[in-house]
Amino acid sequence: MQGQFKTIDPADLPDNPFDLVGEKWMLISAGSKKAFNTMTASWGGMGVLWAKKVCFCVVRPGRHTYRFIEAAPFFSLSFFDESFRDALTFCGSHSGRDVDKVRQTGLTPVFANGGVYFAEARLVFACKKIYYQDIDPAHFLDPSMDKGFYPLKDYHRMYVGEIKTCLVRQP
Repeated sequence: MQGQFKTIDPADLPDNPFDLVGEKWMLISAGSKKAFNTMTASWGGMGVLWAKKVCFCVVRPGRHTYRFIEAAPFFSLSFFDESFRDALTFCGSHSGRDVDKVRQTGLTPVFANGGVYFAEARLVFACKKIYYQDIDPAHFLDPSMDKGFYPLKDYHRMYVGEIKTCLVRQP
């Protein structure tokens, strides 16, 4: 147990991953006390790869968070209840290059488990990076994916992280 959180096995997660990522959104965070950034995302997933419980997320190279996730061995995915929708919207529509997202949203960073996550989250995956891959447009089997999602040709980098700690908020 860490503070207000309980550590669980990710296999015991009661949430629907499609709802968590695609509808509720998440904050992808990386860095240290010295410097970190977070961004809102609604693309990613969870599963098993190489006999490990993993999460994956995607980040475009132009995002400020990209340099932090590139440099750090860990990243986190933080999920919130609906009362934090405005904070998630803010973190997804403003760059950490220009604003202090923590000050603007009132979120409280927690530095533990190799990285950073937020005290207000209801669920956190602390992940160790184990693989990355750049999205390659030559591999789209449906060309409309390239045209529809990448008109600027700013292809995401996908990060796969082994879930080292799964934290759920205690009632």
